[in-house]
Amino acid sequence: MFPQAVRAVREARPKAFIFENVKGLTRAAFADYFSYVQLQLEHPELLARDEEAWQGHLARLQQHHTSTRRPGLHYNVVTKLLNAANYGVPQRRERVLFVGFRDDVDACWSFGEGEFNQRALIWDQICGDYWDRHEVPKPHRELEGRAAQIAARMSRDEKPEGKPWRTTRDAIGDLPDPRHTQRATAFHDHRFQPGARSYKGHTGSHLDEPSKTLKAGVHGVPGGENMLRRADGFVRYFTVRESARLQTFPDDYRFHGSWSESMRQLGNAVPAELARVVGDSVAKKLDMAETV
Repeated sequence: MFPQAVRAVREARPKAFIFENVKGLTRAAFADYFSYVQLQLEHPELLARDEEAWQGHLARLQQHHTSTRRPGLHYNVVTKLLNAANYGVPQRRERVLFVGFRDDVDACWSFGEGEFNQRALIWDQICGDYWDRHEVPKPHRELEGRAAQIAARMSRDEKPEGKPWRTTRDAIGDLPDPRHTQRATAFHDHRFQPGARSYKGHTGSHLDEPSKTLKAGVHGVPGGENMLRRADGFVRYFTVRESARLQTFPDDYRFHGSWSESMRQLGNAVPAELARVVGDSVAKKLDMAETV
């Protein structure tokens, strides 16, 4: 992806750009490569030489970056590791952003931690009207794992700041069970996919938390991320429409191909709501720069 991203920046010369990639890129083992990616985006016209290893190109980029004379095209790039759930997406999806502004644009971009958080969700579930809103019977009002531990330590008299994380139930709770074929056909791409089963490391997403990160594996279902798990232990695969909801695509957005191909597209996608929030923040900085 990144060689083409750098080429696109070099050729289009935009005032600003946004790129997104997986959290794994921020691991310590990839520190030099992460720096290499960022410096290429900052200095897209300083190309690698024929048969030059990326480490050699990195060294030249570093030298150029600290030089007092830097003719040509340059960008100021900020990176940000974020969790999409903190920005209104009903999915735990950690990604790293590369946001760049051309150096002739007077803009200084930063991005907050988001309005949504886990503690606000748990408070809503133990003190608010979360369960009543969703008409969940009392025997099924359960918190699991870390959420249950946080709830046990939480003061019921002090409401946390911020908005509750959106949950899987928030996103898909109004959709009919896809096994009820006649009712499910009212929603495009809402078809039952058989074959789901639970085992260690493949347990699916809990209804009353943001879903696990949707992924685009060979079969579309690595680690149970693309699977729903109910409190009674029942598991099934998410439908394409449910997955689109978890990625905050509107219901009139259509996907083409088989279930596994559509799930691959969705697993590779950026949540539409996250793209909107980040895009708006960059657009506002550009507008401010142009009015100065």
